[in-house]
Amino acid sequence: MKRTASLSAAMAVCLAAGALFTAGTAAAGERTAAPRAGRDLYGTKAPYVPQGRPGHYQEAPRGFVPVFTENVARHGSRAMTDSGDGDAVLAALHEAQQQGALTDLGAGLGPQVRSLLDAASTLGYGNLSARGAEEQRRTALRMEQRLPGLFASIAARREPIVVETSGVPRTVASADAFTGGLASGDPALASLIEAPVTDKNLLYFHKQPQNADYQAYLKSDPDLAGVLADIDADPRTAETAHRVVARLFRADFAAALSTEEQVSFARSLYQLYSAAPDLAVEAPDVDLTPFLARRDAQWLAYLDDAEEFYQKGPAFSGRTITYKMAGVLLDDLLAQADAKAAAEADGTGGNGAVLRFTHAEEIEPLAALLGLPGSTEPAGPGQPYAYGNNPWRGAEVSPMAANIQWDLFANTPSGGRPADYLVRMLYNEKETAFEPSCEPVAEGSYFYELDELKHCLAHG
Repeated sequence: MKRTASLSAAMAVCLAAGALFTAGTAAAGERTAAPRAGRDLYGTKAPYVPQGRPGHYQEAPRGFVPVFTENVARHGSRAMTDSGDGDAVLAALHEAQQQGALTDLGAGLGPQVRSLLDAASTLGYGNLSARGAEEQRRTALRMEQRLPGLFASIAARREPIVVETSGVPRTVASADAFTGGLASGDPALASLIEAPVTDKNLLYFHKQPQNADYQAYLKSDPDLAGVLADIDADPRTAETAHRVVARLFRADFAAALSTEEQVSFARSLYQLYSAAPDLAVEAPDVDLTPFLARRDAQWLAYLDDAEEFYQKGPAFSGRTITYKMAGVLLDDLLAQADAKAAAEADGTGGNGAVLRFTHAEEIEPLAALLGLPGSTEPAGPGQPYAYGNNPWRGAEVSPMAANIQWDLFANTPSGGRPADYLVRMLYNEKETAFEPSCEPVAEGSYFYELDELKHCLAHG
């Protein structure tokens, strides 16, 4: 408990000092999103902001109470996975310094990058950051607050809380932070939380042998390589890179860099820029925003979003290679809800909750397969993905700690009839309709019969 309190205090100091995305409120730890345009500058590295409205969720139809919950969550904010981009930026800065070719602004970049790399190295590259742990802990507490009757019932009935991860350390740490949040909210749950188990076929499916066709798509698909090359070749990429280096290096040094070198430098700098907020606790004095003008950060974010869109999102019209593999996760969501309904019917109880922790490579395909808002529109022939023609944004589809939650509700059987079961979905904690082929229990309702979902979400 002392560790949790100190972590919360550190987060509060960081946020008060000007973190870009959120502002805490004392009672429930809810956070207010910055304008969407600001979050879009950080793509899928954007720290988590819950999208729900506490106190404004629809009530379940009369007679229905929650009996089960399950989720699929991305790991929380983390350190960069390696030092490559930082090393590349520092090498260019060092060479320019040797030649006396740094601008006043450029002279201030090196210490910032070194501080960021030091923080990431101390934490461990790719590991969950303090911010990431706090994201998971607070998400768990809000889950409890939304479903107090459920967790009281889980504790009273001694129902297991199953925890599954990809096995990658940041997902295991995310699971620990999340379940720690549950236990801090209700200590009676602590003994019911099972040790995390690894399921790579379910939660790291993009790397598994059964998806070799997807791996081949990433490596050698000519359509993918062609569209990304065309996007990179847009004149605005070179123009952006030129503006970036012109602000940091003197004219003769900048002019000696090839266009390819300028673009490589700008993209490496952007990777650090977008990663810095995730390390806001470990590197509180790092601020890379002065080194990228907003218009340049926006274009570089678009380049990253384009890669995510074509590699993990809806990609090309008429092709499903990027998201059909998420069927294993969709099937498991349905199977776990169905198993709970069956256990309720036969009196065995079953699991109280199933919690899964994974990666953007799984969340983005699942969002596309489920038809979640902003996740479904592929790029049409001759119309490459662009911000102007497609709503897909990495910061909205799969920010750090992104999550999809299904809550199962049951009514009390009467007159010898079996109970009915309804499902409500939350996407980043916002009530979200299932795809249009699924019919809710009433117009405008976010509640769906479980049997309806088993039918309308069937996939080949």
